[in-house]
Formats: sequence, C-alpha cells, structure tokens
Amino acid sequence: MRRLHPWAVLALSTLLTACYAMDSATSSCQHNPAYCTAVVGEETVVPTVRGGAEIASLNAIRQLLAPDTRARVERELVECAEWADTEVNRLRFGGNKPSRQQCQELLYVDPCGEKVTRAMQLGTEKHLLALQCTQEKLGALIPGRFSLEPRYRYDKQQGGRRLIPEHEARALLRRGCGEELRGTLRPDVVIHSGNPLEVQAVYDFKFPCPLNNEPSWKTYTEGPYKGSIQGDVYAESLESEAALIAPNWGVRQRVFP
Repeated sequence: MRRLHPWAVLALSTLLTACYAMDSATSSCQHNPAYCTAVVGEETVVPTVRGGAEIASLNAIRQLLAPDTRARVERELVECAEWADTEVNRLRFGGNKPSRQQCQELLYVDPCGEKVTRAMQLGTEKHLLALQCTQEKLGALIPGRFSLEPRYRYDKQQGGRRLIPEHEARALLRRGCGEELRGTLRPDVVIHSGNPLEVQAVYDFKFPCPLNNEPSWKTYTEGPYKGSIQGDVYAESLESEAALIAPNWGVRQRVFP
C-alpha cells in the first residue's frame, strides 16, 4: 500500500476532527453522521475489515503467532507510533514537541458541539499516519493476520461478539443512523488467526500531549460501558490481551481477559 503524503493526512484530519470521537480519533461521526459521511467512505484514509458478521465459534482452533513474531509485531507498532509522532511534529512545529500550553489550546467547537483542542487534532493526525504505517509493516510481516479498526458489537449477556462489516456501518451513517453504532468497539489494531472474530491481541495507539504525559486507557463516560476502562472492555469482549502503543513509552498497560 502506498502511504498518503503527510500533508494529505493533515488535510484529512481537518475533516475527521470535525466530529471528534468517543471510540478513537478516527471513528467518530456518531454525533452528526451526515456531516462526516464523506469521510467514512474514503478508503484512502485507513483500510478496514471486509467480510461477514458471523458469531465467533468458541471452539475455533487459533493459529497463534510465534513469540518472536509477536515481539516483532509490537516493535513494528512502536516504530510506527514513533514515526507518526515525529512526522506530524515536524510538519506542525518544525520538529519541536508541542508544549503543555499548546496541547491544551482550544482550536474550535465543531458542528457536533465538541470542543476540539490541539491535542485532539494532533492525535487524529498521528493516528492516521500510524495506521498507514501499520498497514505497510504488518502487511509484509503477517499478511491476512491483522485488521485495522474493525468494528465489533459485543453482547455481554449472551457472551457473543459480532463483526460489523464496514459497508454496513457506512450505510447506517449515510442514513443518519449513527446512533445504532453506539456501544460498538473499534480498536486500532487487531491481530487474529485470519478470521477477525478469532482475536489474539488488541492494540490501541495513544499519542499523549505533551509527550511526557503517561498514556492511559480512557474511561467510558456514557453508553453501555459507562464507568468501565477501555482496556478492560477490549480484553473481556474480545477475549484477548489488550495493550497501548505510544511514542516514547512503547507497549504499555497490558490487560488480560
């Protein structure tokens, strides 16, 4: 896959931050779907999962990655986070790191009523670059064994999870039905057996601003997971280890099911 030029990513981020998200920096058009529909359809932003939405079999035989391969996957993810952080800082600040004051600067209030800070804008831009880098790196290392931003619906009572095809999510957003996607989970990177429902590891990129802020899982403030920690929800619902990837920090805060 050919990466977008960083300046193209910065332009796209302006649209993405217009409806800044609850789930991740690049998955948030739920408050005002009509405003963001054009963005959701762009395959140049981030490749997403295609395919059916079957219930995963608990008895599925998983082809686990070898420990050395798993370690290399994590090294590649950290390198992508570091590269994205450096590249955006180079374009935005001439290579300097943003100060705490710059991070907290309020840029605007978007059409969805969300206050967008510089930290949020930078996070969106860095996510885009990190995900494109991940597509290249893991596409060469473990082709067919990973997905970027797959969307899952988890039934806590029944204990099952369903993969929502991207075309289905797009159709809901185009009809203005973004509310139906509330409560779905959309991690940044999922390692799997070749079937996205047979999850083996989950990773989320975090880009603290300023950089010396320790990365952490967010706590849901609304919806079905209100009061829960994001990493715990990922580990329980996807029955897999979850971890954060952040520049300067590496792999952090592993959570186990």
